[in-house]
Amino acid sequence: MNHNTAFDPDQLPLVPDELELLSELVPLQAQAIIELGCGAARLARGLLARWPDCTVTGLEVDAVQHAKNLAHPQDGLTFVAAGAQAVPYPDASFDLALMLKSLHHVPMAAMDQALEEVARVLRPGGYLYVSEPIYGGAMNELVRLYNDEGVVRPAAQAALDRALATGQHWEAVTERRFAQAAHFASFEDFAQRMMYPSFADHKVDEAMLAKVRAVFEPHCGEQGADFMRPMHVRLLRRKA
Repeated sequence: MNHNTAFDPDQLPLVPDELELLSELVPLQAQAIIELGCGAARLARGLLARWPDCTVTGLEVDAVQHAKNLAHPQDGLTFVAAGAQAVPYPDASFDLALMLKSLHHVPMAAMDQALEEVARVLRPGGYLYVSEPIYGGAMNELVRLYNDEGVVRPAAQAALDRALATGQHWEAVTERRFAQAAHFASFEDFAQRMMYPSFADHKVDEAMLAKVRAVFEPHCGEQGADFMRPMHVRLLRRKA
């Protein structure tokens, strides 16, 4: 199944805050939640502010980001240095699992194991919410110049397809495609945020920087540059 068709972001509904979409699809009252590859845990922090009876456990493999997370504690939020393919929690510990732009970052050989681990730590009837960027759109044309994810993004979708095809742990609930707005004040802002992440070295030299700048600049006006990033959500339920 081809999930990575290059949808025109302009034809997709805009979702300013993905937390709104999540709250439409799954219950968020008194839930024990695990986020795998939590990054800066922006959505998790917003979720706990609105649903303080929830708890969120954020797993992160990037040591730099994990240290930043620990330096900014929040009630109900626990950070753990671990990857999705080896979750350090007992069976049936959580009601909801989140993977936000993270499944395609799991090593391809470990994606199946990661989904097995998520199934293990979810309670029967629990949900897995997977939100992945679609390989298309103007922003993707920029990013793929120095970090082409044309292999790993389809691999993430294929791993979900395999997990469902076995019929062992998962059943499909729904899918949504939408657009997220991304604003950058300048090329320097884009480069700082997108080209030099602490979790990866994209080997950006001066020649690559100039190449990306040349593609970025036509999108940039006096107020900066705005992009619509196409996203694909798949919601799975853990079988009883």
